[in-house]
Amino acid sequence: MYFPLKHPTVILSRLSSSHSFHTHNFKTPIHQTLHHLLEQCSSMTHLKQLHAQIILHRLTSENLTVGKLISFCSVSASGDLRYAQLVFDQVHEPNKYMYNSLIRGYSNSNDTFNAMSLYYHMINSGLSPNEFTLPFVLKVCAAKTAYWEGVAVHCQAVKLGIGCQVCVQNGLINVYSVCGLVHCARNVFDEMSERSLVSWNSMIGGYSGVGYVKEAFGLFREMRGFGVEPDKYTLVNLLSVCSQNCDLDLGRYLHHYVVVSGMVVDQILRNALLDMYGKCGHLASAEMVFDQMSCKNVVSWTSMVRAYAKHGCIGVAQKFFDQMPLKNVVSWNSLISCYVREGQCREALGIFQKMLDSGVVPDEATLVFVLSACSQVGDLVIGKEAHDHISKSNIAVTVTLYNSLLDMYAKCGAVGTAMDIFTQIPEKNIVSWNIIISALALHGYGSEAIRIFKQMQEGGIWPDEITFIGLLSACSHSGLLDLGRFYFERMRSVYRISPEIEHYACVVDLLGRCGCLEEAITLMRGMPMKPDIVVWGAMLGACRIHGNVDLAKLILKQLLELELHGSGLYVLLANIFGEAHRWEDVKNIRKLIKDGGVIKNRAVSSIEIDGCVYEFMVDDNRHALSSSIYSILDQLTDHLKSLGYNPTALFDIEEL
Repeated sequence: MYFPLKHPTVILSRLSSSHSFHTHNFKTPIHQTLHHLLEQCSSMTHLKQLHAQIILHRLTSENLTVGKLISFCSVSASGDLRYAQLVFDQVHEPNKYMYNSLIRGYSNSNDTFNAMSLYYHMINSGLSPNEFTLPFVLKVCAAKTAYWEGVAVHCQAVKLGIGCQVCVQNGLINVYSVCGLVHCARNVFDEMSERSLVSWNSMIGGYSGVGYVKEAFGLFREMRGFGVEPDKYTLVNLLSVCSQNCDLDLGRYLHHYVVVSGMVVDQILRNALLDMYGKCGHLASAEMVFDQMSCKNVVSWTSMVRAYAKHGCIGVAQKFFDQMPLKNVVSWNSLISCYVREGQCREALGIFQKMLDSGVVPDEATLVFVLSACSQVGDLVIGKEAHDHISKSNIAVTVTLYNSLLDMYAKCGAVGTAMDIFTQIPEKNIVSWNIIISALALHGYGSEAIRIFKQMQEGGIWPDEITFIGLLSACSHSGLLDLGRFYFERMRSVYRISPEIEHYACVVDLLGRCGCLEEAITLMRGMPMKPDIVVWGAMLGACRIHGNVDLAKLILKQLLELELHGSGLYVLLANIFGEAHRWEDVKNIRKLIKDGGVIKNRAVSSIEIDGCVYEFMVDDNRHALSSSIYSILDQLTDHLKSLGYNPTALFDIEEL
């Protein structure tokens, strides 16, 4: 409300009955009036009018009154932080109250940079923070996951003698919990002489954040033992840890507690119950909670989509998604990720396009899912469009997003672009190195992959088992026999990584390709686990390269013992026998496939033309121009034969 100041003495007389002129040492009656009007202020329009009067009456040096003005702009829901900063900048010597108000405002608006800058400015100006400063500074540290800054604030709190203030300790518990150091948070919690409900909730929330279900519920029992009644935030934290651990029994116990205790169940708590049942796979209970909700928001609908999507019920997830009155980016991400996870990447990319058409702006998670879909189907066009979107938008490119771009370009065959992306990553993690090493290996750049590995070592990055799969694969694809042996030995002796079946498969493939079949067999015999289909496939590939039919027949016996139902290795065997003109053996393989319940897996190929990806199989007639395509293929075959081309007699699964 606007109060005109034409008659300040009249206003003063009305206020004089309840406010003493001498209480705050006001300079003039007008000063007192303006100060009390600031306390009643409810809008920026009114505040600016009062500010004008403060300037007009030369009261800008009165820190008490100017502090009230800054406080309203900083903290009030109808305030203006920018205006607060402008006023603050004009104050010659700001006091603690001004600093605290502005730091609180920036903290509540998630402006971490300005909040911390102001905090450092306060210290440098000679003012010591107090118990009203540090909780909001700690809130900023938690938002930034700034562990060392949190530790510095903790030290300062102890030094100033306010480290035992409950509000400061609650902030410390939150910072340490967010940074994943729950043991530090628990140390603070255990040292508290007085604990508020916020203290208990913060500590339980810390355990919940890292999935410590036993500790979270232990603290819940201890809390009730002290007579502290939990609120909805306590239960939301506990339901969250049940969701993470898929602990349906404890989740049901909490639901029972809510019902028996008569606790008021608001939308936040209902959504937490819904999420718990959904993630624990009890979809009937999730739908029951959903149906009982009188008011469903976007979180409720998205929880249902995610519940069915997580458990592979794409059709039901799509049904709930289509019924949603309002969709946000999380809703779209839930559905897109579902299709990607189920291998239906074309559908996922189609949904992404609908998302863009609806005007919803994709976030980092969306783009990670989309790039994953592009990687799986080799769609470089949409992958590049996603990359362009990242470049043009304000999305902060994290290492996760960089890795997704790197993986997409690598799997789509653009190794050069992948290398360019790799060099742009400011802080590479182990995943970044593994992706580029595996990409170079896949495309036959073995020496380059080894160079990158050496660069990785020089940077102090410790390789893991995935690194060595890529490295050994690089040696295999490039025929680097000695280096392959060397790194396989170093993997165990230097890096203390026990070889898994994948590492053995790479080395068997390397030895087989290089003609060291006896050494490969010896390695297989010494494996701590039984060879799987990949290892036997590598040996069969070597048999075909070197025409070792006798060894192939021995491998056939092993395959029969494994009772493999896939057709790939049997087709490979048939081709080995066919190339050796062992037609009786080919006939036996055909009979084995027919009578042994072997599943015939039809291979799918894809080709990209003018930005569109087309998939096709043997004898595929789905394309509208299939007759013309086959006609061209026949012409090409006739032309090749006229030039003397005589293809080796190979067998595909349809022939077998």
